[in-house]
Amino acid sequence: MWRSIFLALLLAGCAAAPDIQTVGAAYLGVAYQSDPLGEGVGYDSDPLIRFDAFDCTTFVETVLARGDVDTLTQIRYAGGVADFVRRHHFMETDWLTHNADLVRPVSAHVAPTARRRVTIDRAAWLRRVHGMDNDAAPQTVDLEYIPYAAWPRGYRPTRPMVVMFVGDGDGMREKIGTDLAVTHMGFLMPDGMLRHASSRAGCVRDENFDDYVAARQNSRHNLGVMLLEIIK
Repeated sequence: MWRSIFLALLLAGCAAAPDIQTVGAAYLGVAYQSDPLGEGVGYDSDPLIRFDAFDCTTFVETVLARGDVDTLTQIRYAGGVADFVRRHHFMETDWLTHNADLVRPVSAHVAPTARRRVTIDRAAWLRRVHGMDNDAAPQTVDLEYIPYAAWPRGYRPTRPMVVMFVGDGDGMREKIGTDLAVTHMGFLMPDGMLRHASSRAGCVRDENFDDYVAARQNSRHNLGVMLLEIIK
């Protein structure tokens, strides 16, 4: 089914692969939809790729893949094998580790940083949320981030960067079976705008990054931002 959707969107002219310097400009205004992608078949039969709806993660992934389904599958799945259990569900462990050739953390080059230790219990999450048995051992990582209070207002990167927003994970383990740190993601643009798929706005949009940071700083459970340089 996903192939027919993909071909239809190509013919409709919606699958233009954006240059990384303009990251996602072609998708501005496209609708927000939670969890729009899947494996095309099986447990999550949503399409492998689409261009008519994004959430924050699939927007970033699709742009980094330049709209190519094979590249997107490599970004989203361990070994590039489209299987729900092999999907990089967790930014903290799965996604950052397996995409180290695509992006790298550079927060410490921009401002003073802090560390957030997070333990991802993939097996407990799969069991609690999806009713699946899995023997994956918990993984603990330290994420280096810029606390909101240390954010250098007016900072402008020379090239677009991936930005991840870090939270304290309060109540996550009780709710979904695991801790969680990364709560949102998008692109920090050279003009100081945040380009992201916004659930609040209901679409892909640009917002002033400094203003967005200030708003999150005043919200409970928000800690700061991670900046990632796009390598390729």
